[in-house]
Amino acid sequence: MKRLIAVIGGRECSPETEVRAYQTGRLIAKNGFGLICGGMSGVMEASARGCKEEGGITVGVLPQDSAGYANPYIDIAIPTGMGIARNLIIVRSAEGIIAIDGGFGTLSELAFALQLGKPVVGLNTWDVSEKIIQVKTPEEAINELLKVLP
Repeated sequence: MKRLIAVIGGRECSPETEVRAYQTGRLIAKNGFGLICGGMSGVMEASARGCKEEGGITVGVLPQDSAGYANPYIDIAIPTGMGIARNLIIVRSAEGIIAIDGGFGTLSELAFALQLGKPVVGLNTWDVSEKIIQVKTPEEAINELLKVLP
């Protein structure tokens, strides 16, 4: 069974953040993991593209009730019709979380992850807890997460 790492972040992002997300997705696949995300645009699409191009499996947990909303790099689209409540599904389904940039939706996912005791690495994201391992590069993000995964 494929183990999943979640990449969480905003639907809109800067070109620099897009590159970081893409590189993170590639590194997730290179290390033998699948990627789970919200399945939409921005950080989610860039990380899914990187993972897919590296031969990894991508899962998108969508807020809408149709798989047609998934970005083109999602292998398995899960339309929930739950809106932002789907954030908990993403976090619960992952062994670890990498947060890249992001707004209040990302903040809610971070809160869920911390409450559930999931390992979290942050790359230019919310610094709301000493339990979030803050890093500066995608390489550091995956290396730090791999150190703490069971």
